[in-house]
Amino acid sequence: MLARLAANRLLEIRQIFRQPVRSFSTALNYHIDSPDNKPDLPWEFTAANKEKVKEILSHYPSNYKQSAVIPLLDLAQQQHGGWLPVSAMNAVAKVIEVAPIRVYEVATFYSMFNRAKVGKYHLLVCGTTPCMIRGSREIEDALLKHLGVKRNEVTKDGLFSVGEMECMGCCVNAPMITVADYSNGSEGYTYNYYEDVTPGRVVEIVEKLRKGEKPPHGTQNPGRIRSGPEGGNTTLLSEPKPPPCRDLDAC
Repeated sequence: MLARLAANRLLEIRQIFRQPVRSFSTALNYHIDSPDNKPDLPWEFTAANKEKVKEILSHYPSNYKQSAVIPLLDLAQQQHGGWLPVSAMNAVAKVIEVAPIRVYEVATFYSMFNRAKVGKYHLLVCGTTPCMIRGSREIEDALLKHLGVKRNEVTKDGLFSVGEMECMGCCVNAPMITVADYSNGSEGYTYNYYEDVTPGRVVEIVEKLRKGEKPPHGTQNPGRIRSGPEGGNTTLLSEPKPPPCRDLDAC
C-alpha cells in the first residue's frame, strides 16, 4: 500500500512540473507590479499595530532591529488581510532600517508569508507523509470541489482560499487542516488546527465559517480527547509516583 501511495505522489509531482511555470509555487519568488501591489502604493501600520511594533522591537537590542523581521512581517500580513504587498514589505524594511531586499529575501523564503491575495479564511491542508497516508489528498479535493476553486485561488466572494502546508506537528491526529482567520484583521486574527478531519467534516467546517460561526477546533473525532487514543487511555491511568527525594544522586 505504501508503495502505491508513493507512486501516486511521484505522479502528482511530475504533473506539477509539466504545468506552465507561473502555476508553480516558486513563480512567486519574483514580483510583477499590479494595480493593488506595487511599491508606490501607500502602506503603514495602524495606530494600534504601531504600538505592537514597539513591543516587538523591545525584545531585541537596538542595533539588531533586523531580527524582528519575521514577527513584523507576520503583523503586516495580519493587518493586510492575509497577504503581503510589496509596499508592506518596504514599510517593514523602513522600521528595521535595512534595505528592502533583506525583507524580500525573508518573505520569499518562508511559505507562511502569502505574497498574493488569500481568502478571509485561508484553509491550509497538511501535505506531509503522515497526513497524506491518512487521506489529506481527499481532504483537499473535497475542499476544492465544494468551493469551486483550484489550489491558491480565492472564491468569488473573497471568503475562502485553499493552500497546502507542510508538517503542522500533530501527526498523531492526522489528517488535519489549519484555518487562518483574517476576517477581523490583526485584532481578531486566529490560527486554529482542525484534526482527525474527514472530507465531509471539512465541508461542514467551511459552511460554519461561512455563517460566521466558530466551529470547535482541535480533534474532530468525538471519541478522542486531544491526542489521546480513541476510547480513552489504556496506560498511565494513575498519577506517577514522585521520586523518593529531590536529589536523585543522594537517594
